[in-house]
Amino acid sequence: MNWVTFIWALVLGACVTMALPHLFVAVKRRAWENLLFTITAFAVAGIAFGELTIMHSRTTEEIGRALQLTHVPVFFLSLGIVGFVGTYFGTGRRWLGIAAVGARLLALAINFAFPPNLNFREITALRHLDFLGETVAVPEGVRNPWTRLGELSSLLVLAFVIDASITLWRRGSRDGRRRSFVVGGSITLFIVLAAGVSALINAQIVHSPYLISFPFLGVILAMGFELSHDILRAAQTARQLRISEAALRESEERMSLATESANLGLWLWDIAHDEIWVTPRFRSMFGFGADESITFAVFRERLHPDDRETMERHVRAAIDERQPYELQYRLTLSEGGERWIAAAGRVEYTASGAASRMQGVCRDITEWRQAQQETERLQHEIAHVGRISMMGQLASALAHELNQPLGAILRNAEAAELFMKSETPDLEEIRAILADIRADDQRAGNVIDRMRALLKGHDLDTRMLDVAELVDSVADLTRSDAATRQVKLEVEVPVDLPPVRGDRVHLQQVLLNLILNGMDALNDAGLEDRRVMVCARVDGAQTVEIAVSDTGHGIAAGKLGNVFDPFFTTKPDGMGMGLPISRTIIEAHGGRLWAENNDGAGATFRFTLNTAKETATS
Repeated sequence: MNWVTFIWALVLGACVTMALPHLFVAVKRRAWENLLFTITAFAVAGIAFGELTIMHSRTTEEIGRALQLTHVPVFFLSLGIVGFVGTYFGTGRRWLGIAAVGARLLALAINFAFPPNLNFREITALRHLDFLGETVAVPEGVRNPWTRLGELSSLLVLAFVIDASITLWRRGSRDGRRRSFVVGGSITLFIVLAAGVSALINAQIVHSPYLISFPFLGVILAMGFELSHDILRAAQTARQLRISEAALRESEERMSLATESANLGLWLWDIAHDEIWVTPRFRSMFGFGADESITFAVFRERLHPDDRETMERHVRAAIDERQPYELQYRLTLSEGGERWIAAAGRVEYTASGAASRMQGVCRDITEWRQAQQETERLQHEIAHVGRISMMGQLASALAHELNQPLGAILRNAEAAELFMKSETPDLEEIRAILADIRADDQRAGNVIDRMRALLKGHDLDTRMLDVAELVDSVADLTRSDAATRQVKLEVEVPVDLPPVRGDRVHLQQVLLNLILNGMDALNDAGLEDRRVMVCARVDGAQTVEIAVSDTGHGIAAGKLGNVFDPFFTTKPDGMGMGLPISRTIIEAHGGRLWAENNDGAGATFRFTLNTAKETATS
């Protein structure tokens, strides 16, 4: 068997086999390290072919020509090693690599300029050796002094590889140290081995065939191992990426389903480029086309003209002051009408603190706003009905109170008529009678005005109110009814209480309801202690508390938590709306209303109102 041809053919085939896949990767992925590995592998294959040709040469001219041509793959070998180490390691002194490749290029030029080749100035004979059971040729002759230039190039390549490997090792990463040891170490070892053997053969100290391809086959194996490791890791990364992308798509689908179900539209505004990305739900909500480009100005035009400035102010506050962006605004629909949108978002900033983008969600709340407005309208109407119902209970008391000034007017008019029948009427007395009539008329008019104000339904008209005057005005309306029921009505309101801010008519309605409820609670009580007390005090620095207490039987423990429920009542003829309406009114004023049983007898209803100063600044 011809072992020489077989072994060198194996080396050549191994190099080509390892080069081709990396050539495909280099072309497909434009990976420089794979391309440089391919160049190095083909160069080693070329050197192996040259060595085989040298060993099978029959004349000095033939072996000289084979040696000359072998220097071409040697050049590409130097180029491939320097380029691969510099690219794959990301280290190395560039000038040293350029010097190594430049020296090898100059040696290649001299190789062809001064035949027969760079190794020999003259080949005088062929020595035939028995190698691996086969007779092979080895050149003999005068050594070319330019051979030193080739050896210098090898030393420069070695220096470049060692410097790049040390730098990569010092960086301390696990992958970097492995590359430095496997690739850098193997290249250093085999360059030293190949250059040393080549130098001994050129100096004719050792008579042996050229064996450069074998050491560099080890370099190719080390480089291929590292690149295969990277390819394997890239494949694993790609597989993980596909899994992650599948999970991301699934997550996006779930998010899309969730946002669709919740009627949410997602948006992201690239502030620097003024581009807004939105989901299909957002486009449908705002009336944008599927491919329509959206900028801030385009988005602004979709808003109701009265809400544009408010939206811009909130956006500026979110960006400049890093405040949360929360806003409700209206859209003007192309087919007419309006749509209410609730939007929320946040701003993201770069490392330098500049606003980069803003993202958030929006939701169509048109139906909710309409339901809220309808609820407010119904509450207003229920409150109005409640006022009329309570005023019906006061009809007899008001009639009694009106009868007093009207009776006085009648009596004064009759007296004046008697005086006028006299031949010499007393004009001074008549003037006094007319003054009494005017005063009684004004008192009757005030009673009627209070009744008209309570019966008139209107929105909250908040203004500064004196607590004592407010309580007294309601107490005056109920005193006649209290006297009829034999109930003692007591009012204790300090004169130095701070004013509160509220709607006079609505607050009178609350007080009136609580006082009448207190009187109703005394219907079954004995006559010895039938009292309703109205008290007021300062509750903290910003609120005033008003309490209405009675001396009745109190509220059953099981019913105390339900007294503010709509249509819940303990009265045989009650509607169960007075207390819910009262709580709604107090909460609309920013206060709260609650009930509690007294330690002794009866129950107390308390509510709070914000002072005028606190409300104005909130």
